[in-house]
Amino acid sequence: MEKAESHDAVASEKVLTEKERIAALKEKHKGHETMHLEMVLILISTLIVSQIALVQWRNRHPKSYNIATLAGMWCIPLGFSLYNHWWRFLCTWTIFTAITIFVLMKARKRPLHGSTPRLVYQWFLLVFRVSYAVGLFGYFLVLLTMIGFNMIFLIRPETAMDFSMLLLFYGLYYGVMGRDFAEICSDTMASTIGYYKKTGMPTRQLSTNVCAVCGQVLEIPQDEYEDKEERVCRLSCDHMFHEMCIRGWCIVGKKQTCPYCKEKVDLKRMFPSPWERPHILYGQLLDWIRYLVAWQPMILFLVQGINRVLGLK
Repeated sequence: MEKAESHDAVASEKVLTEKERIAALKEKHKGHETMHLEMVLILISTLIVSQIALVQWRNRHPKSYNIATLAGMWCIPLGFSLYNHWWRFLCTWTIFTAITIFVLMKARKRPLHGSTPRLVYQWFLLVFRVSYAVGLFGYFLVLLTMIGFNMIFLIRPETAMDFSMLLLFYGLYYGVMGRDFAEICSDTMASTIGYYKKTGMPTRQLSTNVCAVCGQVLEIPQDEYEDKEERVCRLSCDHMFHEMCIRGWCIVGKKQTCPYCKEKVDLKRMFPSPWERPHILYGQLLDWIRYLVAWQPMILFLVQGINRVLGLK
């Protein structure tokens, strides 16, 4: 009888202790609902204000905005990788950076060698095509993982999804970086050659047999049966360029105007093949990735800083 009473006393004491613990937790977190609401309002307000500020900055001072965005794209993933020891990304980042810096130095060299524009466009076109293929492959793997295709090969869904998202990120990230650096090189080389100027008239007059992108002489075929090493592309403004040069200028360098007269280029007319049009759409998609990689982490850090200053947890 005494044992039963002792057991009941212990049980009731445990219940009281549990109730006291729950009451203490409630008292500790009292008012957190209000804090959480304030934190959500701060997040939404910061996102709206930052979006407006970034749009105004991009419209009023595009050069400084592009430089800051490129710096963020280059440094922020590097910082995360060093902190989390992502050695695979660090290896690919180092290789890409080393080659790109070499190409950038060649593009800024004075005087500009005649073969440099072709080298620059070939490198960035290679980066563009590889990143496009890797990103597209990763996207299809994500879809296949969502329908359970990975189970055929006895691969865990978590492993398959991680690998797919990794490929998708690599494709998008290096696609953006390659296009941004290609635009810088395009402007630098074209301004050096003299047939292109961002504002005002070019410093040199373009001859009919010269490519304004690379400054080299065009080998124009006399008839349609004549075989040449490289095709010549004529724009709607009647200016002609090497096909590789104008492809690099329009697709890789993100330019949609003639390198000489700045007339709008009809990309669909210049690239009629349906297999080439997705590259143009892919290039437009990459423009949205900059915000997610360069500015989204900064905005989240800003929100955390505001919460700390206000004492919100």
